[in-house]
Amino acid sequence: MKDDKQINGFSKRSKAEKLQWVIENFFNGHESAAGELRSFWLDDETQNIFDAFSENSISNFILPYGVAPNMLINGKTYCVPMVTEESSVVAAAAAAAKYWSTRGGIKATVVNTKKIGQVHFKWSGQTEKLISVFPELKKELIITASAITTNMDKRGGGILDIELKDLSDKEPDYYQLFTHFDTCDSMGANFINSVLEQFGRTLRLFIQTHPAFDETDREVDIIMCILSNYTPECLVKAEVSCTIDELGDECLEMDAVGFAERFATAIRIAEIDSYRATTHNKGIFNGIDAVVIATGNDFRAIEASGHTYAARSGIYKSLSKCTIKDNIFSFNLEIPLAIGTIGGLTKLHPIARHSLEMLGHPSAPELMTIIAATGLMQNFAAIRSLVTTGIQKGHMKMHLMNILNHLSATEQEIEQAFEYFSDKVISFTSVRELITEIREREHKIITD
Repeated sequence: MKDDKQINGFSKRSKAEKLQWVIENFFNGHESAAGELRSFWLDDETQNIFDAFSENSISNFILPYGVAPNMLINGKTYCVPMVTEESSVVAAAAAAAKYWSTRGGIKATVVNTKKIGQVHFKWSGQTEKLISVFPELKKELIITASAITTNMDKRGGGILDIELKDLSDKEPDYYQLFTHFDTCDSMGANFINSVLEQFGRTLRLFIQTHPAFDETDREVDIIMCILSNYTPECLVKAEVSCTIDELGDECLEMDAVGFAERFATAIRIAEIDSYRATTHNKGIFNGIDAVVIATGNDFRAIEASGHTYAARSGIYKSLSKCTIKDNIFSFNLEIPLAIGTIGGLTKLHPIARHSLEMLGHPSAPELMTIIAATGLMQNFAAIRSLVTTGIQKGHMKMHLMNILNHLSATEQEIEQAFEYFSDKVISFTSVRELITEIREREHKIITD
């Protein structure tokens, strides 16, 4: 029997009709829910742009857009846009940026900008035969894709190299065309995928018509043509360093030597223990994702690549490293970041456009350095808190504010709550009890 909550042709309905159907079937017809969802609609022109980003849109999901000032990278100061809902992330990045701005700032270097695409195919002929004609095939692949690559070639990018990979020992008859690309200031997913699909057509025709092959080995099965989001050669490194004496700070609540040693130990723990490394790297991505989202880039691809890179040795490890040598404290982050500053949402999303404007319209390599630097600052702030005062001290201040907002606390109640919880453990129950007590006390005063 068909579920009466199933529907055909939903995507063809108008936005208002989609919303109404959802309200009727999954909100018991409550118009208050419809009104709240409608309240986040934008003006028609902007909403049309947003609706084109994804399918079946019925509203918009709002996240805070903040900034981390004082980010001194390679001698240039940035005000970095960050989109995140997690408490303390922006504050932590901003505090760490300020801290290191007086200690020489952050040095960031783009190691490489290569990206990867693959044509996965099956072919049952003799491997040696395919290898022998591969130089000829490689030329044909580049020639037939030239209509797609011309503009990218003019910008200094395009196809860098094509390899033939024989993986038939792992999967019968399985091969790859493993291709390196440079997509300049674009992330390049559509460009890469278009080139790869052309490669697939060229490969099939080449094997079907080349005299080296006969009727027994002319069939090739193109399984898929797709970029890889693992980009270990699209790599950036960010680093801070200073003498141990310069680490001294009244907020550390310990001497500089003790802090440096505890900090370095915490990083080593994240290198040897995957349980800790997972949370450690998640903290790095708190900063990275926030900038990636703010600039209209793909945080899911960045996360996938970064986590794969963290496990490249076969063991999942910390993405950041710390050394203490000759009285110099050094802390660095090395991470693959395949991002763009042109194309996609970077131009379509109005806030993403302003983010790039705020950053001075950076090139893709420059944006890589900004994103990596923010991840490093986020990581420094988190480890600094963990090995000194504990992570909850700063985080719970924001958590307290969230609870107070949930309870619709007044400015006077908020002030009293912050004073009361300055030296106490915060929980939803304890905050609710305090606000209830304050309100009962105020009510009694009024009625008396």
